[in-house]
Amino acid sequence: MSTQAGAQRPAPAGTGRFISGVVEGFYGRPWTMEQRTELFKREQRWGLNTYLYAPKDDYKHRMYWRDLYSPEEAEQLIALISAAKQHNVEFVYAISPGLDITFSNPKEVTALKRKLEQVKEFGCRSFSLLFDDIETEMCPADKEAFSTFAHAQVAITNQVYQHLGEPEVFLFCPTDYCAAFCTPNVLQSSYLHTVGEQLLPGIDILWTGPKVVSHKISVESIEEVSSVLKRAPVIWDNIHANDYDPQRLFLGPFKDRPTELIPRLKGVLTNPNCEFYPNFVAIHTLATWCNSSAGGGSRDVEMGDEAQDPGYSPHKALMLALSDWLQELMSTDHPGGQCRPARLKKESSDEEPMQTDMSDGPYNPGPGENPLYTAELPTLDDLKLLSDLFYLPYEHGATARTMLQQLDWLKEHSQAAAAHTDETAEWHSRAQQFDDMCDAVVQMFNRLSNVPNRSILYDLYNYICDIKSGVGLARAYVKTLGGQGQPSAQVMNEDPEPWGFRGGLSGEFQRMLPGHGNRDLFKHPPMTAVYSIRPYCSEDKLEVQRIFEEMQRGEVRAPQVSQPPLISDALSAGELSPSSQCALVVEDEIGVCGYAFALTDAKLPAAKFQRAVSDLVLEEFPSLVVVQVLPRVTDPSPAKRMVGQLLSSVRSSGSRGVFCELRLSNRRMLDFFSKLGSFKPLHMDTAPQDVLVMATSL
Repeated sequence: MSTQAGAQRPAPAGTGRFISGVVEGFYGRPWTMEQRTELFKREQRWGLNTYLYAPKDDYKHRMYWRDLYSPEEAEQLIALISAAKQHNVEFVYAISPGLDITFSNPKEVTALKRKLEQVKEFGCRSFSLLFDDIETEMCPADKEAFSTFAHAQVAITNQVYQHLGEPEVFLFCPTDYCAAFCTPNVLQSSYLHTVGEQLLPGIDILWTGPKVVSHKISVESIEEVSSVLKRAPVIWDNIHANDYDPQRLFLGPFKDRPTELIPRLKGVLTNPNCEFYPNFVAIHTLATWCNSSAGGGSRDVEMGDEAQDPGYSPHKALMLALSDWLQELMSTDHPGGQCRPARLKKESSDEEPMQTDMSDGPYNPGPGENPLYTAELPTLDDLKLLSDLFYLPYEHGATARTMLQQLDWLKEHSQAAAAHTDETAEWHSRAQQFDDMCDAVVQMFNRLSNVPNRSILYDLYNYICDIKSGVGLARAYVKTLGGQGQPSAQVMNEDPEPWGFRGGLSGEFQRMLPGHGNRDLFKHPPMTAVYSIRPYCSEDKLEVQRIFEEMQRGEVRAPQVSQPPLISDALSAGELSPSSQCALVVEDEIGVCGYAFALTDAKLPAAKFQRAVSDLVLEEFPSLVVVQVLPRVTDPSPAKRMVGQLLSSVRSSGSRGVFCELRLSNRRMLDFFSKLGSFKPLHMDTAPQDVLVMATSL
C-alpha cells in the first residue's frame, strides 16, 4: 500500500486539518447505510478523514429539506454518525434548501436552523449549506430584501453558521461553483466577490475547478479563485462522477491535479460513480494522491507527461488500487464464506435440499459426459483492461485507444482486405490483432462473471455486458470487411436484432443531430462545424457552377493533357438538369460549400456527349451521380449523407445501378468514393486514360 492508516496531510494556510475524503453528492439512488459504513472503514484504512452527506435524491436533504427526520430515520443517522466517529471520519451533514427557500422569510430561516439542530442532536458536529444547481432568479420578496442573490445566500449562511456555534468544519457551496459559471470570469465575478468578502472567514467554500467536470485543475486556477474568495477552496471533484450518463463508468486513477495543489487547498472531496463498489479505484487513488508529498515519491518514466509530478504517478497509483481491488473481488460477500479459487461450491444450508436421494453423494460426471463447470477467476490484467475500457471522462485507457485506432485503420483501408497488394497482409494482420483484443474483452467479462464477491459484479454487470456487446459488433464488422462469411454479417443487415444497435430512443435522437460525434474522445474525423443539407433550387445554380470551376482549377493535372467531356461536367455546369428529387446542396456558416446531383437515366444525355462509359455499362448502371465539396469541408459525413439520400431516390425510380465519373486529378473525390465501400472501380478499355469509372448496384 502507498498510504498508511490514519496518515494526515499537513493543513494549508489557515486553521484546521486538510479535508480529504468522499462526498456522496450525486443524483440517483443513494448508497445504503451498510455501504456508507464500509466506506468509513476504507477511508480510515487509506488515510482519508471526511465524508460529506449530500445525496441529491434523498428527499429530506433537498426536495423536502424543511421536514424533520422521523424516529426511524433518526435512528439510522445516529448510527451512521457514530460509525463515522468510530473510524475517525468527520461526518459532514449537508442540506440543499435552494430549490424553494425564501431567504427573506424569518420562518424559513427558523425551519433551516431547526432541521440542522435536530441533526446536531444526533451527534453531528460538521455541516454544509449547498446552493448548487438552482435557479438564480430571486422571488419578489427576496429582491426587496437583498440587493443580489449572493447577498441573500451569504446572509442566511452566516446566520446558520453562528447559530450552530461556528463549527470547525462548515462548508458552503456557491451557485457559481466553477469557473465556467462565472460572469464574465472568475476575477470579475460580482457573485464570487460578494461571497469572498462577506462570508465569515471560518466558512470554507466548495469549488469544482474550471468546469463542472474538470479535466485538469491547475495551480494558477486555484490561486486565481482563492484571491477572489479570500480563502483556499475545498475541491468538490467530479472527475469520477457518472450520474450524467447511464452508459459511463469511470475506473481510471485520480489524475491531472498536481500535488503542488495540496498546500494551496483546504481539502479535496471526490464525488464518484453512483455505484458504490466500483469506486474502490477512485477513492484509493485519491488517498494515494492526498498522502503524496510534493518532493517525495518516484517518477514513472513510462508515463511521459503524466509523470511530471514528482510526488504522484497516476499509473502506479492505479496499479496499487487494482491490486488491492483484486483481493476484494476474490473474497465472498456472503457472511462466513471463503474465497473459491477453483470450482464454485454451494453454500451449506439448513434447508431441506430439493434432491431427495443423496445416497450417491456429490455428482460426478461419467465417461463421455460433460465435465463440471470450473470457474476461471479474473486476473490483475483483467482489471487493468477493465480500467482502460472505463477510464476517465476526457480520456480512454491505452488499450481502448489502441482498439479504436485499429478499427479506424481497418475501416479506412478496407479496400486492401480483398485486394492483392502489399497492404493486404498488413490489413489481415491488424484484423487478427483487433480480433484478439476483442476476445480479451469477452474473456474478461467471463472471468468477472465468476467472482465470489457478487455485490461488486452486480454494480459492474450492465457496463461490462454493454462493452462486450459493443466490441462484438465491431468484431463482426471487421470480419465482414475481411470477407469471412455471411454469419458474421448478420448484425449488419437491414432487419437486425435489438442488440445490433445501441442506445434505444436516446441513441436515435443523438444519431439525428448534426453535432453527434464531434465530442468523441477518439477524435476522428476532426471536429467540424454544423452542416445543413437541403434540396437544390434554381437560385443555387451560380453557386454550384462556382464550386465546380473552383474544384477544376484546384485539380492537379498533367501538362498539355486535354480533358475528355464528361456527363458529370455538363450536370455540374448547368448544361444538364438533375432528375427530380435528385439534387442536394450542403451549407456551412459561410454558405453553399458542396452539392450532389443524380440522373436516374443517363442514357439519353450520354448520347449528346463523348462519354467515358460504354453502352454495356449503361445497361447495368443506367444512373449517374456527381458530388463535389469544397476543401474547407474536412468532415466526409455531409457528402456521405447526400450520396445516401440520392441513392435512395434513384433506387425508388427503379434503377438497378449507379456510376460516377472521376478524373484521376480529382484526388479528393477519388478518395471519397473509394472509402465509401459500396462503389467499385470498373476497368474498361474504352475509358480515357485520365478517367476512372466507379459503380454500385442498387
